[in-house]
Amino acid sequence: MTLSRLPLAAALLGATALGAQAQDLRIGLASDADVLDPDQSRTFVGRIVYASLCDKLVDITPELEIVPQLATDWSFNDDNTALTLTLREGVTFHDGTPFDAEAVARNIERSQTLEESRRKSELSSIENVEVLGDHQIRLDLGQPDVTVLAQLADRAGMMISPDAADEAGADFGSNPVCSGPFSFAERVAQDRIVLEAFDDYWNADEIHLDSVTYLPIPDTTVRLANLQSGDLDIIDRLGATDLAQVQGGGGGITVEEAVSLGYQGITFNVDNGERGDNPWGNDARLRRALSLAVGRGIINDVVFNGVYRGGNQPFPPTSPWYDEDFPVPERDVEAARALLEEAGYPDGIDLEVQVPNRPENLQVMQVVQSMASEAGIRVSITSKEFASMLQDQSAGAFTGSQVGWSGRIDPDGNIHQFLTTEGGINDSGYSNEEVDRLLNEARTVSDDAERKELYDEARAILNEDLPIMYLYHQTWLTGLAEGVEGFTAYPDGMMRLEGVRLAE
Repeated sequence: MTLSRLPLAAALLGATALGAQAQDLRIGLASDADVLDPDQSRTFVGRIVYASLCDKLVDITPELEIVPQLATDWSFNDDNTALTLTLREGVTFHDGTPFDAEAVARNIERSQTLEESRRKSELSSIENVEVLGDHQIRLDLGQPDVTVLAQLADRAGMMISPDAADEAGADFGSNPVCSGPFSFAERVAQDRIVLEAFDDYWNADEIHLDSVTYLPIPDTTVRLANLQSGDLDIIDRLGATDLAQVQGGGGGITVEEAVSLGYQGITFNVDNGERGDNPWGNDARLRRALSLAVGRGIINDVVFNGVYRGGNQPFPPTSPWYDEDFPVPERDVEAARALLEEAGYPDGIDLEVQVPNRPENLQVMQVVQSMASEAGIRVSITSKEFASMLQDQSAGAFTGSQVGWSGRIDPDGNIHQFLTTEGGINDSGYSNEEVDRLLNEARTVSDDAERKELYDEARAILNEDLPIMYLYHQTWLTGLAEGVEGFTAYPDGMMRLEGVRLAE
């Protein structure tokens, strides 16, 4: 099955004033985005859309260096309790509202106070915002926080029109208004998101496309088929098992690779609502038993042809933040059985795990299911559309959930909001005072060695409690059709479209 070209505005499909063909880029995504509100959203594919829709205060390079975007300069004070930002002049939001220091202040206030906001924990250290001039602002921190600049390189730093946000409230995502290179045109759930080039973009000289259309296609085989047929120009997350075929098959398709900053794993409902009161949530021995029953290397070999990396922490084994005192565990079925018996389940136990309706996620859980059964753990798999699965996860309507995280450049972004008591994405409902103390203190320390000691102390506790069972770390594989020029892969997996064009 392949896609037919979707009709867009006639101005985009027709010739330009110079008679050139319109540059309409079509991107196939592995799933549909959730709500298009940077304060409320949490999906990886949503962030791919934001890369074109919503500029941030700062961005990153492929080498993970923080660089200017809407902020052109910044500095911390001596004790890391204040961050002063100089803002770019001549920027407007898509509705014509000027971008200035007051707009930044209103954005931060919304992120911290909107009831539905998931950015609260990311910006919790900001106690006061002082507008110093039209294009200068200071963020006063309640304690030293070296992570706040990295937070501003992601959703917490995405600037939306404060006027549009005030008018729409929690419904802002139905018609998002940002300041990125493309403005929102239309959305049909589970079908497409269409953005149009914003003529007044501050960096318009680097934008060569008239529009970009995002199409959710969960099946990796179908995504690739549409790339091969020419109905798509770029695809998100080419299947690892298709890599060798694409690289050796001709057809003009190229693959850009970047090692992920994030992870995939199983999140357990430890204390998120009524369903947290279950054997798997109440007894960490069961969670450790499942971890011992599963061979990470087997998953990588069987599902991903060895392209990915097995893992057991929020950072890959190649990361300087990885705690080598807790290496990826060897599979040990007998030890897993012993833990089940110790926990009072000598005849085994059932576990329901919800899984995104994407082939590779289902394959991962089928492999886990097979290995777990040898230890007496009977895993049942419930497949769900990804955005719906996340809603159930947030609401606590799950026992186990096979879910991942795309990763952040600062280690805090991979762990704090998931495992602290007030964390914005703590769907597990996990709470441990000592873990809270360690992860909060790690935010205040600028010396990397001292920070790592704190993360390692937390790891010793989390390795026992295991609210999240980490499985593997991805390599981002982006497929490009012949004629796509100027694309660069980034470790965060985002598709930045500056400089990208379609050869005519």
